[in-house]
Amino acid sequence: MTTIFIDGQVGTTGLQIFEMLKKRDDIEVLAIPENKRKNPELRKELITTSEISILCLPDDAAREAVKLNAEESRIIDASTAHRTHDDWIYGLPEMGQEQKKAIKEAKLLSNPGCYPQGFILLVKPLIDEGLLNPESNLFCSAVSGYSGGGRQMIETFETRDEKNPDRLAVQDYGLTLMHKHVPEMQKYAGLSKAPIFLPSVANYYKGMIVRVPIAIEMLNQCSVDTVVNCLKQRYENNQFIRIYDYNDQRALEDSRLNPVACNDTNFMDLMIFGNAKQIVLLARYDNLGKGAAGAAIQNLNLMLGLEEETGL
Repeated sequence: MTTIFIDGQVGTTGLQIFEMLKKRDDIEVLAIPENKRKNPELRKELITTSEISILCLPDDAAREAVKLNAEESRIIDASTAHRTHDDWIYGLPEMGQEQKKAIKEAKLLSNPGCYPQGFILLVKPLIDEGLLNPESNLFCSAVSGYSGGGRQMIETFETRDEKNPDRLAVQDYGLTLMHKHVPEMQKYAGLSKAPIFLPSVANYYKGMIVRVPIAIEMLNQCSVDTVVNCLKQRYENNQFIRIYDYNDQRALEDSRLNPVACNDTNFMDLMIFGNAKQIVLLARYDNLGKGAAGAAIQNLNLMLGLEEETGL
């Protein structure tokens, strides 16, 4: 029986991780009473005595929790605080076998952001194989359900004015183009320049689509089929990544791409649509599943020497 402490169990991601772990007979989840969840001594005890602690906290609180880890117990941090820190392993197993090996051995692991996962897994293989220059000026747009914004955004959307239910239909944000995920996207995709990133939140609970448009002349004299084959080869041994053929209509519903089609799974669908001059790379997945809690469980499994899909 492996003991796991979730620090921040009452948050959106923490609750989902707890629900996934409590069904397993190989995991004992250590709980902290509601009236003591900010008690530093109790938190320190739980962090140092559990085999792995999962931090589901705001960035500053996550940094404080790490300082409590005097015994240097293993940690998975679901916040943004350590995602580009050189002392932390980045928890995106599909980046390659070396990344999986690093995750298995990690003491300090940073769970990836929801938006960056799709962007990195679409772009990094093209850069690694020389199909796309790392100096490329890339644009990324994305849409997510409102659960990605945490409790405050969930309450905002779910208590909207019933006389004007479409008031919060779709909203762009991060309009200063300095979203906290951008450094993570740039670093792990292998780009020399930060991408322009424009996210949107829509009036549904969860599910997301990440989009990266590319003009054909940006590709290094290769066809779209070469790009598709590159993705297929890169992820052929990754059970959670599903690759569609170019302009594959099976991915669509009435010619439209449904952002919730991967909900309640740990799957990510990668696809490419376009024409002779322009294409768009797309990733579809559950922002609370593969984008957050599912990714944490996948990393936890690897750190414990288990099969990635255990409990997923």
